[in-house]
Amino acid sequence: MKKTAFLCWIKPVLILSFVCFFAFTATAQNYYPADIGNMWVFDSSDGEAQTTYTLEGPEIIDGQEHVLLKITTEELATGVSETDQYFLTVGNEAIKLHRTTIEHSLATITADFPTPATFFPLQLVLGDKWQIAADAEAKLIVGEPIAGKSVTNLEVIGFEDVVTPAGTFQNCAKVQLDLVLTAAGGFLNLNINQTTYQWFAPDIGPIQYQDSDGVIFSLINSNLLTVPEEPDMTEETSTPEQPLEEAVTPELSAEEDPIPESTPEEDTAPEPVPYDVTGDGIVNILDLTFVAARFGEPDTDADVTGDSTVNILDLVLIAQNFSN
Repeated sequence: MKKTAFLCWIKPVLILSFVCFFAFTATAQNYYPADIGNMWVFDSSDGEAQTTYTLEGPEIIDGQEHVLLKITTEELATGVSETDQYFLTVGNEAIKLHRTTIEHSLATITADFPTPATFFPLQLVLGDKWQIAADAEAKLIVGEPIAGKSVTNLEVIGFEDVVTPAGTFQNCAKVQLDLVLTAAGGFLNLNINQTTYQWFAPDIGPIQYQDSDGVIFSLINSNLLTVPEEPDMTEETSTPEQPLEEAVTPELSAEEDPIPESTPEEDTAPEPVPYDVTGDGIVNILDLTFVAARFGEPDTDADVTGDSTVNILDLVLIAQNFSN
């Protein structure tokens, strides 16, 4: 009996510990959400260009699925655009880069990574450094392709609050990128050495960058932005005003009962909070414990996904929606 009671107690504790670890791992990549369909649009500070980031796919390379990051920059005056492509996979510790194709005014540069390089760590800490290095091939507008080498050193140099047309974002990671690209052959001697900066907001991803010419591109739109709900004005605008004589309340006879007034409790009842299974108005560790204790059971109160079973999906969903 004691053993059974102990197991009943330890099961939710073990599950809870696992989910807390899983939730931490999942939220560690919130500085660059890598879900297919995510999109970010940036306008340049000089009004001359617009850049769009999109995550598409899956793309199949050598039998493996990849997420395709497209970065398209368009000159608004001419309509001319260039698109860089990054083929990625999302691991337990980092987003990995397998192939990249970068458009340049003189050539299209392609690099493959037999050993995938770290494109972006899932967790950013001040002072973090990583490098993306590869042998590259530059395909010229005219002539034969030439070989080259690309090295990009990245470092998290600060955390800042950033104001953009899309809103103000707090605790943004500022990343410095130092690129050195060399390629030589025939009549071409390509040597690119430039420094750029990018800012990443929690749960949103890239929200601003500065190119090698010092031009700032700021976020104007993203599918990850929360759009505030507009108040429902239907009730106020759809009912016409009554004439004064019709609005007068007639006297009630002694036999008639007045219409009962709503109670204060009815007027002030709080709106339900999604994933608040305990009903205390906040999503926290108590909700996680409530669900963990019913793991594997068909409990409708704890089954927030509605799949008829309390499982890891319910736990993760609650953990990822903790109230701030």
